Amino acid sequence: MGVDWNDLQLFLAVAREGGLSPAARSTQRSAATLGRRMHALERDMGRELFVRHDRGYELTVEGRTLLEALTETESRVLRLTGPRIQGSRPLVKVSAGTWTTFALIQQLDTLIGTPPDIRLRFISAEKVLDISHREVVIGFRNRRPTEESLVCRKLGRIEFAPYATKSAPKRWIKVIADTPSARWVDRIIGNDAVCEVNIPRNSLDLALAGIGIALLPTFIGDAQPQLHRTGSTIAELSHDQWLVTHQEDRHLPEVRRAIDRLCRASEYLSY
Repeated sequence: MGVDWNDLQLFLAVAREGGLSPAARSTQRSAATLGRRMHALERDMGRELFVRHDRGYELTVEGRTLLEALTETESRVLRLTGPRIQGSRPLVKVSAGTWTTFALIQQLDTLIGTPPDIRLRFISAEKVLDISHREVVIGFRNRRPTEESLVCRKLGRIEFAPYATKSAPKRWIKVIADTPSARWVDRIIGNDAVCEVNIPRNSLDLALAGIGIALLPTFIGDAQPQLHRTGSTIAELSHDQWLVTHQEDRHLPEVRRAIDRLCRASEYLSY
């Protein structure tokens, strides 16, 4: 008995989403059904396609080979049929901090291609998401990864400086977050802040409203005509930025395209 094509389509969803629960949402199948179909697919093919973890499904070498073959077939079909097939664009999940995400989404048309040939899902988080377990496919990191399974490209140098409008009072806006910049402000001013927010993006909104001084990446602050630097860059907060992906994912066509475009877009993130 041959392999069921429907199971191969479900395999694509599980492989790209990295687990049964997220794939269930995208395929409108239950996680239990997807689990049974993946076991059936492995049985029919006589191959182990996944390593099953508590946090998700990781592809084996044979699973990665199958994903690459199906992705290439899918790409050929897409080129023949055009973009009218709903949901045919491969999904690439990208994690980045608040400010990098804020800058990148303003270049979305460039990132997804013309006509669009990939579907990007931005996951804005200050914590580092696990690429090895496919929480995301591509991640922006503040330091070079040490895991052997990950590969990276060095991007620009990120710097931080205080910003405010010309008429703003000389008082700080504080972000309650576990980030180096938030900890720096907390150490400098303690509880002496005009306002506290728990979302970094809100500190920019308050600075633009003339409420006080916000500590911002220079690629964000310098891009705001209403703001000017009220002090020098903070040397201890400067760091290199790295674009990271799994070594088994980097050769996938949609990942290669996303990485190349993200690298070009990131040229605007350092000054």
